[in-house]
Order: sequence, then structure tokens, then C-alpha cells
Amino acid sequence: MDIEIKIWLYDILNAINEIESFFVDTPGTFEAYKNDLRTRRAVERNIEIIGEALNRILYKDPLFQLSNSRKIVDTRNRIIHGYDTVSDEIIWSIVLIIFQFLLPKLPT
Repeated sequence: MDIEIKIWLYDILNAINEIESFFVDTPGTFEAYKNDLRTRRAVERNIEIIGEALNRILYKDPLFQLSNSRKIVDTRNRIIHGYDTVSDEIIWSIVLIIFQFLLPKLPT
């Protein structure tokens, strides 16, 4: 595997681990997420990092396959360019997708 792709995958894994760490001392529920502005902003930032890393990977290797990668890149773009159209519910659903579908399929 290309060294740049490995680095970007590592960045994705770090961002996922960071999101997970936000819920160590708090319930990992939508209500807890919704009521904590700092956590919401930190999660959004990490989704931006995940989306940008996936975007770079897909650009470098268009045949790279990872579940929901295009949706996550699109969400990253929406957070950055259409921030006023992103709801807490959308971000929370992306968090669930990341942990249920993306994390288990990341190449190691």
C-alpha cells in the first residue's frame, strides 16, 4: 500500500479514536452529544479530518474501497461549505456510521 494512503488511514483512525474518547466519561447518546457544544464542534472537526483524508485517498487511488467513504467525504464538504445546513442529527448519524461500518473495515 502507498505510504501516503497509510498515513491518511492512520489520520482517520486517530480521528475516530478521538471521537470515541469524547464519550468515555459521558453517555454516548444523542442527548449528551446535543447538549455539549464543545463535543459537537470537536466531533465535527474530526469528521472533517476523516472526510479530507478519505478524499485524498480516493483521489490518489480511485479504486480504493471503503464503505460509505463517498458519503463521509460529502458530509465533510457539507460541514465546511454548508455549515448552516448541517444539523446535530446529521452529524450524530455520521458518528454512528463511522463506528458501525467504517471503523471495522479500515485496513490495518
